Amino acid sequence: MPETISSIATRVARRRREPVAVQALRSTAAAVISYVVALRLSSEPNPLTAPLTALLVVQVTLYSTLTTSIRRVNSVVVGVLIAIGFSALVGLTWWSLGLLILASLVVGHLVRVDEFVPEVAISAMLVLGVTQVADTAWDRVLETLIGAVVGLLVNLLLAPPLWIGPAGAAITDLAARMSRLLDHLGEEPSGPGKVEQAAARLHEARRLDNDIAQVDTALRQAEDSLRLNPRVKEGLLFRLVLRTGLDTLEICAVVLRVACRTLTDLAKVRPDGPLFEPATGTALREVLRHTAIAVESFAQLITAQVSANAEEAEARLSGELAVARAHRDRLADLLLASAREDPEHWQLRGALLAEIDRVLDELGVEKRSQRLLEELDRHTRSRRTDGVRGRLRAWTRRNRGRGGPGD
Repeated sequence: MPETISSIATRVARRRREPVAVQALRSTAAAVISYVVALRLSSEPNPLTAPLTALLVVQVTLYSTLTTSIRRVNSVVVGVLIAIGFSALVGLTWWSLGLLILASLVVGHLVRVDEFVPEVAISAMLVLGVTQVADTAWDRVLETLIGAVVGLLVNLLLAPPLWIGPAGAAITDLAARMSRLLDHLGEEPSGPGKVEQAAARLHEARRLDNDIAQVDTALRQAEDSLRLNPRVKEGLLFRLVLRTGLDTLEICAVVLRVACRTLTDLAKVRPDGPLFEPATGTALREVLRHTAIAVESFAQLITAQVSANAEEAEARLSGELAVARAHRDRLADLLLASAREDPEHWQLRGALLAEIDRVLDELGVEKRSQRLLEELDRHTRSRRTDGVRGRLRAWTRRNRGRGGPGD
């Protein structure tokens, strides 16, 4: 019984630190505080616009909170102004309501409030549908401002959660699926359904595209959580480490899909016989097995760099790549010998070897370091260029009108 209570307490403590739980508590607190403040400042008996705004403003990251609050307040103010103009001119009828909605949606796109375009029309309709337009308009703007301000204060006082953990877990899961695919490729299909088995593996490789899209979404959320977050000192480095790592895995996934296509074509042209000689098949399985381990080690390396010491992961990756390259050299010799004896399908076998080389090259520690340094250099040059452009624009504004075209 004590062990059960201890395990439950451990799970609860772990849940309290999870980003989803932290975000739920922050959103609830912001909504309740904004409602209490709005009750004292607004004349509305139930000022629900304030907690609604707080819920929308307190996003998962401080960066998105700042941008969301600006768009949210902008959409409400624009809708209120449109409603005041319509109430002064035509009032509320079925045709004025249609014009109001159309004008609100068009203006919402023009002022770039993005996902809050419907909020412009909603604010305009709610204000236009009451008798005391001025009082209701002011209350709605006031409640929106209260919700936005409370949401910002909650994010400043209660640090937003970091979503590096879920992003790292997503990258690790993607690498595990790629590793399983590599193990499956090492199992040579046999029997009358050989072509169907190879096609099934090709379909499995194609599904990696959806997995990469999901990982990209999780990584974007993690990148936003690192921006403007007081809990992070090296946010840029963390973002680049994870982003360049995902780029490498995406390239490997594309190459794996091409390799599956090559094996499927080889199964079609050799429907009766084995795809490779026994020794060649054994060498191929060893290469793919160690490449599969290398893919998982690569994922551990890029996620360890944002959480702990990565030396062990890097050493394991280098070791597996060295073993895989040794088996790759043996495989190349066997494929060359088989091409001399049976040159009919040497293109497909050579293409498979080239695809294995590409995966091993992309996973290399040197290649990863080079890509990371290039991204750091590109980001540094981009920030310098933006700074120079900003100074040039400021200088142009200061000197505009001082001289003629000759100056």
